[in-house]
Amino acid sequence: MLDLFPKEKIILPLPDAIFEFYPNFFSTEEANVLFQKLINETPWQQDDITIFGKKIAQPRLTCLFGNEGKPYSYSGLTMQPHAWNSTLIFIKEKIDQIAEQNFTTVLANLYRNEKDSNGWHADNEKELGRNPIIASVSFGEERKFQIKHNTLSDVKMTLNLNHGSLLLMKEGSQIHYKHQIPKANQPKKARINLTFRTIL
Repeated sequence: MLDLFPKEKIILPLPDAIFEFYPNFFSTEEANVLFQKLINETPWQQDDITIFGKKIAQPRLTCLFGNEGKPYSYSGLTMQPHAWNSTLIFIKEKIDQIAEQNFTTVLANLYRNEKDSNGWHADNEKELGRNPIIASVSFGEERKFQIKHNTLSDVKMTLNLNHGSLLLMKEGSQIHYKHQIPKANQPKKARINLTFRTIL
């Protein structure tokens, strides 16, 4: 049965957008099981992306899942989706309910250690529409998630994305903000992040 009243919700105090954080969206026991299933069931790959005209290997592993074979493109890379599996459907149904969305696509990211990262960006690709809603769920090692406003230089925040947490980046978040997962200074174990979005 789906939980109609998930745990604590924190509204981040950031202007021009709505960010909702659920630090205990999945229980530790649930998150442990889901992490192992995702590690073992996902056909992880490492692709080259283009940054400032230069091709580099992405500093993390990824895999795309989605409906109807719709591809997703970013940083000069076009990914073709795999079919949903039962683990991802279970996670998606819980997130769809709280986000009041029907997400069509999820990009799975595996940060293998402290050296893996994701630089400043917004999830604003044209196939997502002008003002997309992104749901980001984390399993495994806690990592820092940094947010900064595009025009207000003093508006920024660092959030610790813990095991089993959900961050909903809602209206305005991809228009007015960028976000990143920086490299860590201390050793880190593996972290899986699933970012659900809707391809139009």
